[in-house]
Amino acid sequence: MENDIRAFLNYVRVEKGLADNTVAAYGRDLVKLAAFARAHARDTRSLRRDDVVEFLGSLYKQGLDSRSAARHLVTVRNFFRFALSEGWIKVDPTLNLESPKIWKSLPGCLSIEEVDRLLAQPDPATPLGMRNKALLELLYSTGLRVSELLGLRMGDIDMQSGCLRCVGKGNKERLVPVGKQAIGAVAVYQRDARPRLIGRRAAAPYIFLNARGGKLSRVGFWKLLRQYGKQAGLHRKLSPHKLRHSFATHLLERGADLRSVQLMLGHADISTTQIYTHVIQERLKQVYKAHHPRA
Repeated sequence: MENDIRAFLNYVRVEKGLADNTVAAYGRDLVKLAAFARAHARDTRSLRRDDVVEFLGSLYKQGLDSRSAARHLVTVRNFFRFALSEGWIKVDPTLNLESPKIWKSLPGCLSIEEVDRLLAQPDPATPLGMRNKALLELLYSTGLRVSELLGLRMGDIDMQSGCLRCVGKGNKERLVPVGKQAIGAVAVYQRDARPRLIGRRAAAPYIFLNARGGKLSRVGFWKLLRQYGKQAGLHRKLSPHKLRHSFATHLLERGADLRSVQLMLGHADISTTQIYTHVIQERLKQVYKAHHPRA
């Protein structure tokens, strides 16, 4: 087994040109596979598909998460492909073996109380404060991506119907409902602050402008969001995406269906939206353990 592993590592180092760290990681993964084979009185060349599945299962029992198990499978799959090409085995035991399902990691979700504190930070007595209040209210109300938010143009928000039109990934247009508080904040900004930001300059097409009357940049928005987060006592670093995740999570917690949230977020595939159900399941488990008398 050791000779087979050594030959494989030489192959990926010399012929594939993989980085030393990657080769070392492959070696550690295959040492675990060899130990598993020895524990079952086998050698790696005689392992079958069921053995590989059992090996992956043993990783979970050792406390590894699905991401780590998936990485081990990549190593094992590459090893057996090499073994097949060398004629050591006749059948690749990893053929058609699916990778463990990996839950995509999400930025931490703000609580509703934290969102309320954040939205209360902008000073509504100043033009920039009115603009920033409208920005934050609209972002949390709609779950837009930051590029979609800053790309909104005059006329994209229908104040009467409480709906906006935005262009998302793949140049796809979608309609998103907007809450009353966000509509009110945008109306105040457009009436009392935006004309003062434009001044005597030519009218800009975008709703949200910087202090010079031009389009507000992503960096500018990130900076003001981080500053308001500090003022609100939120010690975790804030990002526009964190508010987007908070929007989706809070909707689902209150009974919104997954398909509706998918449409509002602009996800092309509902499997992308399903990651939020995992977040909610974990939160429900925590609530249960914290409050059930026999948990």
